[in-house]
Amino acid sequence: MRIQKLNWPIWVSLLLSVFALMSYPFVFIRWPITRDFPWANLLLFAIAAVLLVVGVRRAFAGDRPRRSKIAGAIGATLSVLILALFIFSVFIAARWMPAAVGAPKVGQKAPEFSLSDTNGKPLALSELLSSPINGKAPKGVVLVFYRGYW
Repeated sequence: MRIQKLNWPIWVSLLLSVFALMSYPFVFIRWPITRDFPWANLLLFAIAAVLLVVGVRRAFAGDRPRRSKIAGAIGATLSVLILALFIFSVFIAARWMPAAVGAPKVGQKAPEFSLSDTNGKPLALSELLSSPINGKAPKGVVLVFYRGYW
């Protein structure tokens, strides 16, 4: 009886695909170079795709048993579905965020608003512009807007 070797490229491809999917929101989003375009994740998916092709060719070789072909097909399908989920969520669903039509543009004067400070006390924009800072009148207020889908 001949013992078949494990088709490791399929399973490494699947693990690498799962890592590439899960690493985007937890690892690579921290730095702007990998947040603005997920090139690191796409590189991991490319390596997984090469291993996937090698594993599928190995699984469907003539001397492999039927269980190897079934396991190879399942592993390949899962890897491709994970890649499709990543592409859908990063490149398609992320663009579905509604446009901020009423948001002020760069350089435009912001409308009057009131927000709670760190102590829970309401603070209006007019108060920030009128209250002195270190004995001097403020020259302006800097407003920072964060993207909503981070």
